[in-house]
Amino acid sequence: MGEVLSQSEIDNLLAALSSGELDADQMPDSNEKQVKDYDFKRPTKFSKEHLRTLEIIFEHYGRLLSTNLPVYLRQNVQVAVTSSETVIFSEFSNALSNPLILGIADFQPLGGTILIELACNLGFAMIDRMLGGHGDPLEKNREFSEIEMIIIEKMLVVCMQLMREPWKNVADINPVLERIETNSQFAQIIAPNDMIAIVTLSIKLGDVEGLMNICLPFFTLESVMDKLNTRYWYANIQEKAEEDYAEYIESLIRRVDVPIKAVLGRSRISVTDFVNLQVGDIIRLDSNVDQDLNVYVGNIKKFAALPGSDKDKYAVRVTSVYREGEE
Repeated sequence: MGEVLSQSEIDNLLAALSSGELDADQMPDSNEKQVKDYDFKRPTKFSKEHLRTLEIIFEHYGRLLSTNLPVYLRQNVQVAVTSSETVIFSEFSNALSNPLILGIADFQPLGGTILIELACNLGFAMIDRMLGGHGDPLEKNREFSEIEMIIIEKMLVVCMQLMREPWKNVADINPVLERIETNSQFAQIIAPNDMIAIVTLSIKLGDVEGLMNICLPFFTLESVMDKLNTRYWYANIQEKAEEDYAEYIESLIRRVDVPIKAVLGRSRISVTDFVNLQVGDIIRLDSNVDQDLNVYVGNIKKFAALPGSDKDKYAVRVTSVYREGEE
């Protein structure tokens, strides 16, 4: 779509033509084709469609980070995708500073590696939170100690594992963290002229804000490039959503811990008797031995059961189920 002029710009253009300041013969022909230089040393391997799909994938990834990282850091985490671009690897590596946090991961089964660069201020803030602090970054960056690197490695492993779900519509991946580099000189694992896509995430940990750069080489994603388009991505989501939704919900419910209690009976005693209870004392309940017990799921009376034992543990045998509305 061509550039659209505002009314004031049109008026100024007409005034310049009428006053002779602008010659109509010198104006460029709108039908003239614009020629764009093509650099054969840097062929375009990632289209805008590819970058847009990567942004969608990592928007989902950002939501997972903001949900799961607070479990470890006990602090609110906000994540947003800020940009995506394609460059050659030498431009990315030349922009790295020392020290840095650079995770190198095997992007199985795609047969290549990806890089995750985490801002040092975020790394020190995470370490401070994991060790019981307020999550304050250092005023001046320094080298990481061995203990600090173990903590950072744990956090990056968590970040790697969270990539599985966002990539499911493209490929079933299992990223494995190979190592962490703190010196950019040891990060030359890709040819300098190889094309890479960089997706940048902005992470806010409390009052500390920094960037996470995910470097995705073309040769790593080459086998799935046809799937990195929004049409395929959304179509795949719709098919899987209908098939797997019920199974997914059921799997989530199965992992939920539900408190269950069987009430043997109730009794009223004075505070004095309660304080003076000794081993061997008998408390008379309001239920008989052969009477069914009420079994509660949470605070809802759900079953009637008889008391007993299973090997060396107490147990109950369900005799009836209370339906909704029944007492």
